[in-house]
This record gives sequence, structure tokens and C-alpha cells, in this order.
Amino acid sequence: MDYRDKTAVVTGASSGLGVDYAKELAARGSNLVLVARRKESLDALASELIEKYGVKAQTIELDLSKSSSASKLMAELKKLKLKPEILINNAGFGTSGRFAKENLERVQEEIQLNVSTLVNLTHAVLPGMLEAGFGAIVNIASTAAYQPVPGMAVYAATKAFVLSFTSAVWGETKDSGVKVLAVSPGATATSFFDVAGAKPTGGLAPVSDVITATFKALDAEKSGPSVIVGRRNASMAGLSKLMPKKLVIGVAASMFLKD
Repeated sequence: MDYRDKTAVVTGASSGLGVDYAKELAARGSNLVLVARRKESLDALASELIEKYGVKAQTIELDLSKSSSASKLMAELKKLKLKPEILINNAGFGTSGRFAKENLERVQEEIQLNVSTLVNLTHAVLPGMLEAGFGAIVNIASTAAYQPVPGMAVYAATKAFVLSFTSAVWGETKDSGVKVLAVSPGATATSFFDVAGAKPTGGLAPVSDVITATFKALDAEKSGPSVIVGRRNASMAGLSKLMPKKLVIGVAASMFLKD
């Protein structure tokens, strides 16, 4: 792919993976639109990208967990006279604990952000990309998408949706010049687990692993619908399809269901 002078929208760009996606895109010559709630962090990142890479960088302060957020973002882009050519649907969060005890309002925000906003933004930008015969949509899934996860029931279900949805859209667009990709990281060194209130059982992979896997897949001449970050994670996802479902759920519960 040629990223130079393309307009790339990155959601959840104030921290974690979003920051590194923005930096990698800027290094490849893309102009950035950074979207998140924390305006101060977005502005600091935009200044860094402009100074270091000589690209254009705009910021949009927006809570993407609200139902109207996708339409508001597209309206802001229209005001700026920008048409997204690359979309990184990175914004998302997880909750943890027994579902019966979870805060329903928080769970609904989780579903809105992880699923509905992602779908709405994909739907908003895809027609223009198809018309142009060029574009890329990256939706962040998770290794949690490959099995039910007691203790993170809603989060895993939202990521299973992202994986299935993205793979289907890939199937509809694979010969169009538009690349559609689901990226499934495992436990990564971001603030995710602090927000979710969960603790990973093993070590945390560096964010750079996710970025490298993403762009390797995008740059491949014939890219598939999804990529799992890390060989061990890919092996475990494959095994989960072969093992009895009861056993898979039990193993996941032993890792994430703590009370």
C-alpha cells in the first residue's frame, strides 16, 4: 500500500495502540485525524507527528461510546473537508467480573463502542473507499474472540462479533482494492487491563508486535481477513477450535473468573 498523503483516521488515539498506529502511519507519510476523549493527549500527539514527520494532523475530541458518535465524527470530517482513506477502529474497552454483577450502563457503553460505533464508522467510510478503489479498514478484535471467556463475557462476545463482521466484509470487498482486516492481539502492554479491572496470567507483549503484524498483513499482496498477533496466540486460537467446548470454557474461566 502507498500511505503517502492519505487521510488516516485513528480512534482511541490518546493512548495505547492508537498512539503507535498514528506514529506508524505518520512515518509512512499519512496525514492523521486523531479521535478520542482526551483532547490534551490528542493535541500533544498531533504536535509530535507534525514536527517529527512533517505530516498534517487534526484532533477531534469525542466520546465514541455514545450512540450518536459516528455521525458526529463524520460531520466533523465533512467540515474539515476530509475523506477517510484509512480507518483504524482501535477504540474499545473491556469489563470484567461475573456478568450478573456487572454495571449494565457500563456494559452497554462497552457494546456501543466495541460493536456499534465500529460498525457505523465502517459503514460510513466504506462506500467512498469502494468508489475510489482504494482504502484500508483495520478493526481491532482480540484473541478473546476465539472462545467464550467467563469473567469477561461481554468483552469476548464483542470481539467475536468484530472478527466475524470484519471477515464477512473482507469477503464482500476482497477484489475491490480496499483492504479490510481484523487484528487480534493477545495481552499487550497497554492500559487495557487497568481499565477492565482484570489481570493477565502471563506476560504482556509489546505494542510494536501488534503494529508490525498489522502492517505486514496490509502490505501483503494477497492479505487475508484477519491476523492473530504472535505464534503462541495463533496456536492457542487454533487449539480452541479442536478442543471440547466445555474444556475451552473451563480453561478460560480458570484464567479470568476470579471470584
